[in-house]
Amino acid sequence: MSSDKVVLTRDGLDALIAALAADGYRVCGPTLRDGAIVYDDIAGVADLPAGWTDEQEAATYRLKRRDDDALFGYVVGPHSWKKYLHPPRRALWRVDRDANGMAFAGDDEPPPRFAFIGVRACELAAMAIQDRVFIEGQYTNPDYRARRENAFIVAVNCGEAGGTCFCVSMETGPRAKSGFDLSLTEIVLDGERVYLAETGSDDGRAVLAAIPSRSAGPGDLAAADAAVANAAAGMGRTLNTNGIRDLLLANLEHPRWDDVAARCLSCANCTMVCPTCFCTTTEDSSDFSGASAERSERWDSCFTMDFSYIHGGSVRASPKSRYRQWMTHKLATWWDQFDTSGCVGCGRCITWCPVGIDITEEARAIRSEPAREAT
Repeated sequence: MSSDKVVLTRDGLDALIAALAADGYRVCGPTLRDGAIVYDDIAGVADLPAGWTDEQEAATYRLKRRDDDALFGYVVGPHSWKKYLHPPRRALWRVDRDANGMAFAGDDEPPPRFAFIGVRACELAAMAIQDRVFIEGQYTNPDYRARRENAFIVAVNCGEAGGTCFCVSMETGPRAKSGFDLSLTEIVLDGERVYLAETGSDDGRAVLAAIPSRSAGPGDLAAADAAVANAAAGMGRTLNTNGIRDLLLANLEHPRWDDVAARCLSCANCTMVCPTCFCTTTEDSSDFSGASAERSERWDSCFTMDFSYIHGGSVRASPKSRYRQWMTHKLATWWDQFDTSGCVGCGRCITWCPVGIDITEEARAIRSEPAREAT
């Protein structure tokens, strides 16, 4: 069917996944593993987390059975799509020594063509932010660009919010507005769970035309709008972003930084789960015989001592300076670099902080005190 808004049954969604796989995509989506909903390879609807949801609060993540068989009745887990587009570790080059000398090899293998199923609006916003970093600036990351440009995105509009969500405050959700090939909204009509599908690209239109569906009616559209409105009304957190850049930069010596430093473990969990953090380092390694060596790129974090190391020591040696760097970059100086916030309101940094540090609460605490001049 050629309409831009159609309704898929669960079998239709299964056909969508099969069609993408048949077209050569590596299909990835949400699935259950290790007590969490994570992103991994999927072969069909049977791999999705039917009937499961997640309960999230500061330093708390728990899976819980729903009283229905919703496929997308959860929020977001510890993984983000960043792990596919900007991998945690990537080989840059390798050199091997043999009787004929040294043989140098780069990483010339093309990345897979990914199809992502279940991308939330906040995650689409995170992808757009990383596009600015890796594609739209003066220097382009060719590996990221190849992965991103070949990806097929199936977004899912949120029907409920989690305890640490604040995408409404960041104007990034809960409805996906752009950046997708197809978007889905899970709704229930006449006791049947179905999926309102909307196209966002010619590729999405072409795939959807080959999938069994029916035209969407007023009842379908109203149910989808109600589901998204329910999520918008149920945000577990809020963040007042009015003037937040100037607020934070005017309070670089605020006593709240000492308070958070007393709790922060500098474990870097917040940067690892964040869908927009992009910092990396390079590592050189060789085997014991000295016959081969490799250089690789891996994720790094502004919470590690080595990240700001220059000759003579680390620039940010204290937990206070490292947390302040992360939060002020995310909410303030990111605007100076990329003309956007570095936060999309997904709440992962709150959920997965072992001691429950809450970026929204830290910003609120600084705002509640009179402004101080930076020293």
